[in-house]
Order: sequence, then C-alpha cells, then structure tokens
Amino acid sequence: MSDNSLPEKKSGVSPAALLVAGAFFMEFLDGTVIATALPDMAQDFGVDAVDLNIGISAYLITLAVLIPASGWIADRFGARKVFATALGIFTLASVFCGLAVNVEWFVAMRILQGVGGALMVPVGRLAVLRTTPKHLLITAIATLTWPALVAPIIGPPLGGFITSYANWRWIFFINVPIGLIAIALAFRIIPDIREEERRPFDMPGFLATAIAMVSLVYAMESLGAQEQQGLLTLALLLVGAVTLIYALRHFQRTRWPMIRLDAMQVPTFRVTMYGGSLFRASISAVPFLLPLMFQVGFGMDAFHAGLLVLAVFVGNLTIKPATTPLIRWLGFKKLLLINGALNVAALLACAFLTPDTPVWIIMLVLYLGGVFRSVQFTGVSTLAFADVPSAQMSYANTLFSTATQLAVGLGITLGAIGIRIGEKVSDWLLLSELPGISFRLAFVVIALICLIGMGDTLRLTKDAGSAVSKKTK
Repeated sequence: MSDNSLPEKKSGVSPAALLVAGAFFMEFLDGTVIATALPDMAQDFGVDAVDLNIGISAYLITLAVLIPASGWIADRFGARKVFATALGIFTLASVFCGLAVNVEWFVAMRILQGVGGALMVPVGRLAVLRTTPKHLLITAIATLTWPALVAPIIGPPLGGFITSYANWRWIFFINVPIGLIAIALAFRIIPDIREEERRPFDMPGFLATAIAMVSLVYAMESLGAQEQQGLLTLALLLVGAVTLIYALRHFQRTRWPMIRLDAMQVPTFRVTMYGGSLFRASISAVPFLLPLMFQVGFGMDAFHAGLLVLAVFVGNLTIKPATTPLIRWLGFKKLLLINGALNVAALLACAFLTPDTPVWIIMLVLYLGGVFRSVQFTGVSTLAFADVPSAQMSYANTLFSTATQLAVGLGITLGAIGIRIGEKVSDWLLLSELPGISFRLAFVVIALICLIGMGDTLRLTKDAGSAVSKKTK
C-alpha cells in the first residue's frame, strides 16, 4: 500500500480529519436542509411538493448503489485524487441544482450529487483511518461523527431561514465557495494512499449489492410513506433480501470480492455492525420525529419547533470535548452500557412531553438527549475500527459505510412505523384525544429498539477496544 501521508501528529486533531469532517458536514447538511425548502421549490417547478421527494430518494439510492464500490475506487486511483474528484462532482452538481428549472433537471443533478457524496464520505473516512495512530483514533472519529449528528438537527431550520430571507437556490449555491476551498486543501492535506496490488473489479458483487441496496432503500421509503403499496414493498423486500444473501455468499467465495467480510470476525467490529446499526437507526429517527411532534402534535409553528430542536445540537456540541476523556476513563463496554441506558431514558422522556410542559424542561430533555446521543455515536463509531488490522481497513470501512447508509434509511422508516403503531395503540387504549400521543408513543417504540441494540454490548470483553482507549505516555 502506498502512503504518502503527512507526518503523524503527537496529539490533537489532524488537518485531514478536520477537512474530511468539513466535507461531510457540507454533504450531510445538503441532504437535510432541502426538506423545508420543498414547498417553494415545488412552486417554482409547477408541481406538488410531494413530487419533489423523488429528488431526496434519488440521492439516497445513488449513495446506496455506489458506496460499496468506493473502497475499490479509492484503492485503485488513490484517496487524494478520488476525494478531490468527489468534492468537484458534488460542488458542480450543487451549481446545477441551484439552476434547475424543472423536476427532471433537479432529479438528474441530485443523482450527480449522490455520485460525489458516495465517494466523498467513505473515501475521506478511509484516508483518516489509515493515517491516524490508534491512540488518536477516538479524537479523529469524534471529529468525523459530529457532522452526521449536527446536520440533521440544524438543516431544517437553516433551510427555512435561507428560503424565507433569500431563495431556495442559495441552499445549493453556498456549497460552491466551500467546495472550491475544500478541493484546494484536499490536494495539500489528504494523503495519497492506494493499494499497490491492482485487484479486478467485482462486477457480479457490485450488481448484486446494487440491486439489494436499491430494493431495500426503496422498500424503506415505501414503508415510511403515507400511502402504502403493500405488494410492491413486499416484492422489494424479497428481492433485496435474496440478492443480499447472494452477495454475501459471493463475497465469501470469490478471490477478489468488492467487500471482504474478514472484519466481521473482529468482535468489536461485529458488535457495532449488529447492535450498533440498531442504535444508528433509532437516533436517525429523532430529527424526523421531534419536528413532527412539536408541529403536528403540539400545534407549534415551524420556527419555534426548530428552535427547540436546536437544543439537541447544543447537547451534541458541548459534550464533544469530554467524549475522549470519558472513553479513556470508563472503557468502551462500561461507557456504552451506562450511556446507552441514559440514551434510552432520554428517548422515553420525550414520550412524556406535552404542550403544557414548560419550555425549559423540554429544552433540558432535548439537550441531555443530544449529549447521550453524541457520546454513544462516537463510542460506537470508534469501537468499530479499534481492533481492525490496517490491511482490512478499506474493506471494513466500505462495509461500515454501507451498513450506516441502510441504518439511516431504516431510521426514517422506523419513525414513520412508530407513529402508525402509536395511532393504533392510542385508539386501543382510548387515548386519541391526548395531544401528540401517536408521536409520543413512537418515541417508546424507538427507545425499545435502541435498548435491543444494546444487547450486543454485553458480549464485549472488559478491555474491548483498549488499543485506542488506553492513555499513551
């Protein structure tokens, strides 16, 4: 493996990690900020707002198809070149999204953005993982995870602000200066890592994975939709499951698989793939559920609902400096169990909020939820790569990125299903008259899923992940 990386830093966050985190933030924010702008965009395009959901779906499906191939592309062409190219594609597509005059143009450019995003996130993470010493991995991962936590929270209110006081097109145009600066820095900062051994492209594995991911992501979108398409959803789930099983067997048998499953033999990585995916899915539902509960359930306007949700962002942000000391003090197993229980409690607390709950209590609950969410997310993401050998890092990163993409899609679906379960239960218990009861019961469902995900953590050894959690002299 070629590695023309910069000299290792003794402490602190590397410039590469900061640059990659900034690129992540641009991409994640772009995916969430659009939601509040859809009505204005639909008016300009002369369509219904619901028709623009295809733009979001097209972006997610493009990510799902191309992320599995990102590891091979980075190994073949070099992380620096691929990351800079991904930034260029994403930035150019942002310009054309802002210039779009109809739905077809917009959807096509969202697909192009998805191409850039699919390469940007996993390749950027891989560059950081391969060049970060084990004892600095917690800090590096904490830096890389904050965009995924922060963007879904501040995206909707920011989108509303830009749409109200400027124009929805500026949601995309603001990416241009950021993207250009990031591209220039990428050629200076990102290490040019690549595999010297050129392995052939696994076309059967790519096609099987692509069909599986498209089927499963679209099925999740269908499950979360208001209008149910039972037979289509069932068919998609069946196709997705069959092709995924085929792909997994193919990866185990072929000499040059697109994704090696060797990392699944590492106990810490395996736990973060199973229980960790349930956790990521459950917290992905929170930014979806909270605004709906406040606006639809409690009758708040979008602005005040957005201000309350920002308390989650403040919690995410303020705990970041303490995350590394907490992991070093408690170790991964104890931290994930204690903080995981607190995270479940914070989700359950949302079920007890009402329109009459004092604002300061609502903000405290959301703030603490943001704190526990941030610590758990960083802990799980760091533990995933704590014991993975360097030679397996590319495959492990691709597998982790693919699972994360599915978990995020599943989170929105779980939120929507939770609301429907809440509606049924509230009718059965004659509680339908209580404000926002279906949304409040949805938080109970999400909390239970999060609790189930913690079961895997009990299997960890006491010193799990000690290679990165121990202090270095």
